[in-house]
Amino acid sequence: MGKYLLGFWLTVSLLLSSCISRRDLVYLQNKNETTAETTISEVVSKPYRLQTNDVLSISIKANDPKLVEIFNTTNQGEAAKSEAALYFNGFTVDDHGNIRMPILGELNVIGYTLDEVRQRIEKQLLEEYFRKEANIFVIVKLAGFRYTINGEVGSTGTKTLFQEHVTILEAVANAGDITLLGNRKAVSIIRKTPTGSEIHDIDLTDSNVINSPYFYLQPNDYIYVKPLRQKTWGTGKTGIESLGTILTLISLGTTVLLLLKR
Repeated sequence: MGKYLLGFWLTVSLLLSSCISRRDLVYLQNKNETTAETTISEVVSKPYRLQTNDVLSISIKANDPKLVEIFNTTNQGEAAKSEAALYFNGFTVDDHGNIRMPILGELNVIGYTLDEVRQRIEKQLLEEYFRKEANIFVIVKLAGFRYTINGEVGSTGTKTLFQEHVTILEAVANAGDITLLGNRKAVSIIRKTPTGSEIHDIDLTDSNVINSPYFYLQPNDYIYVKPLRQKTWGTGKTGIESLGTILTLISLGTTVLLLLKR
C-alpha cells in the first residue's frame, strides 16, 4: 500500500511541476499585492539616432511641385509604399555614415535623429536653392520600423512595421504572440549602440515593464524568447498532456518488466 501511495504522490508532484502556471502566461500582471491599482508613469524614450544600413525615406515638397521634382527620387504613388519599393528607392546610410541625395550630394547622417536630418536638409535647400517664399517642406522617415524576433513565437524572422514607435508587446503580437512554451518572464532584447551591443531581459508578465527603457523598441532590435523548462522535459503543456505522458511511460515500463520476466 505504501508503494502505491508513494507512486501516487510522485505522479501528482510531477503533474504540478510540469504544468504551465497561469502566472507564466498572463501579460502585465499587478505583482504588487499591496495596491489595487497600478500607477502608470510617463516613459521617456530617447530619440533614435541613425546607424549604418538604415534606409531613409525623404520627400521634399513646395508650393510649386515642379520646383522640387529634381530632388525627389521616390515615386509617391501607392506602389512606393511597399517594403521592397522603399528599400530600393530610399536612401541607405553607407559604412561611412553618409547618404547620397540628388543635387545635394552626400550628407553625413550617422548619429543624427530624423528631425535633425530634416532640419539640415531644409537649411541647405533654403541657403543654396530656394527662397523662404517657396515654402519648402521636408519629410524624413525611416523606410519602415525593422526588428528581428526569434525563439518561442508564432512567426520568427525579420519584421517591418510602418509606424514611428513600436512597443515590445506590439512586436510580439505582430509575430503571432509567444507560444505556451515561451518564457514571458525573461524576454531578451539585443540592441546595437555606438559603443557596442546591449543585452537586457524584461518580464512581460509584470505591469511595471511599461516603465522600462526597453519597453519601446528601437529599429534593428533583436528579440529572443527563451523556452520554458517544460519544453525540455517534454511532459506536456497542460495537466492532461502531462498525465498522458506519464501513463505512457508507466505502461511502457510495465511492458518491459513483463517481457523481462518471461
